[in-house]
Amino acid sequence: MTTGWKGVFPAVTTQFNEDLSVDLSATRRVQDALVNDGVNGLIVMGTCGENNSLDPDEKRTILKAAVEVVNGRVPVVTGVSEFDTRRAVAYARDAEKLGADGLMLLPAMVYVPKPEELIAHFRTVAEATSLPIMLYNNPPAYRVNIGVDVLKVLADVPNIKAVKESAPDPRRFTDLINAFGDRFDIFAGLDDVALEGLMLGAKGWVSGLTSAFPEESVQLVAAAERGDWEEARRIYRWFMPLLHLDAEHDLVQSIKLAEQIMGRGSERVRMPRLPLSGARRTEVTAMVEKAAATRPTKLGKAA
Repeated sequence: MTTGWKGVFPAVTTQFNEDLSVDLSATRRVQDALVNDGVNGLIVMGTCGENNSLDPDEKRTILKAAVEVVNGRVPVVTGVSEFDTRRAVAYARDAEKLGADGLMLLPAMVYVPKPEELIAHFRTVAEATSLPIMLYNNPPAYRVNIGVDVLKVLADVPNIKAVKESAPDPRRFTDLINAFGDRFDIFAGLDDVALEGLMLGAKGWVSGLTSAFPEESVQLVAAAERGDWEEARRIYRWFMPLLHLDAEHDLVQSIKLAEQIMGRGSERVRMPRLPLSGARRTEVTAMVEKAAATRPTKLGKAA
């Protein structure tokens, strides 16, 4: 029943031109660079990919480009983040035609569903495609919890295969594994609870800050997989000030600024987001520069 997905799946950013049109060539370069740096899969057009700031045609163009540039080297999973189930079904079907390897399915945006509505949304989208699906649980962001009760009802849907767990409570990993065993592949989805998730049985990590520091992200997960917890903690403690950014309201701007500082992308975002400015920009810049100057894979044992 499982996908076989594991390891580091960065939530890839979408790159924009100065006029804030999609910069497809820069987006492809970001995608290709991450694969070359050893990540195990890509999540395109999740939160960091600014899914809900993209037009329908742009989403399909970005996904097609990702499938082409990755060329089968790692799985390409695309976010499905739409305002209603009808649009989610249409995108899921198109994503399958365009060659996506899987879907990261979110609750419908804006409206906060009752459990039976959430279940109906997920089931309807899953029945419209043969692609494997990762459900995205993020109660603080989407005001709805994909709880054990919901997953029990959906356990009979064969292509719902994974859960990205972004609740800030690490007890969730154990509760899900106790309830379902290996029925679902569990992924850590909140950067500053990533190592806790891996230690408690998560198969992988859907990560934001990997876009700026892929080498350390890959080494962190590799250390955890081989049980080298001393090395994993060393990298994690170095990384943690930046990982906390993933839990903040301005995570997209912070991650894209970090990418820019590290020479990996541009900080441009689409309104209503605006690039960081003032004291916040100074603070995040200092954090990234300090992290770059003290990279554990450069200064000590590489996992």
